[in-house]
Amino acid sequence: MDAGAGRGLTPRAWLGQMIFSRVAGPEGPGNRARIHGAPGPRWFAPERPVRRVHGDAAMFIGGLSALLLQSLHPLAMAAVEAHSGFRGDPWGRLQRTSTFLAVTTYGTADSARKACERVRAVHEGVRGTTADGQAYAASDPHLLCWVHVAEVDSFLRAHQRYGADPLDAEGCDGYVADMARVATALGVTDPPLARAQLADRMADFRAELRATDESRSTARFLLFHPPLPLLARPPYGAVAAAAVSLLPDWASSALRLPRLPLAEDLCVRPLGTAVTAGIRWAMSPSRDAQSSPAS
Repeated sequence: MDAGAGRGLTPRAWLGQMIFSRVAGPEGPGNRARIHGAPGPRWFAPERPVRRVHGDAAMFIGGLSALLLQSLHPLAMAAVEAHSGFRGDPWGRLQRTSTFLAVTTYGTADSARKACERVRAVHEGVRGTTADGQAYAASDPHLLCWVHVAEVDSFLRAHQRYGADPLDAEGCDGYVADMARVATALGVTDPPLARAQLADRMADFRAELRATDESRSTARFLLFHPPLPLLARPPYGAVAAAAVSLLPDWASSALRLPRLPLAEDLCVRPLGTAVTAGIRWAMSPSRDAQSSPAS
């Protein structure tokens, strides 16, 4: 968003548009109108938990935490490193991901199905071999399942800690079940349908997970060298610290990310709460129109 585009706006509206333009990209306003305005049945009714989670500013923390956690599967990390180009165009990747989440969460059923088909087509071409000779394929249902459960676990953890309206136990199970519908459309076989199943599946993957040079390099890039102007660095630092605090202890240790429980209680959590409240405040007009940080 350029300076001219912000003339005549209130500070709140200007900040909201700045955040939205970063997350949704130049086509964001048009995509938002199509996603929310197109007539037709949706995968998820307005009262479903997935809409509450994906419409909250806590997604900024959950999304970053998910990327860090997902990087600990060597095959998933190798695929991202070799094929995604996220270092050269991190905002483009974020915008594509946020648009996908918005379409599947709020868009018509037909749009959601087509979005999943496009992702599956891209995955078919993502194949290779790691430095130590392990073959990987992004279309592998087992690898897709890891990416899915790490994302769902991170999004839900962030919402329960930083969301404006945390879910009850039934709502948490409902969110996992909602996300299973998207996972199935992407090629995941037998995704978890409740929070207990999600925890079991996360535990099942534990033996496959480890930090690599690529995953640690990715963590440093995401946490310490984001492509942001200086003014945005302090609030991003709060989001980054909150994202790290959501990781399991073994994950942050593997990535060599320091954890100080007392500092997390006294500083990280309050700052994370404040930053998400600020984002929520700035973007509230869009939220009232059922837009989301993901759209």
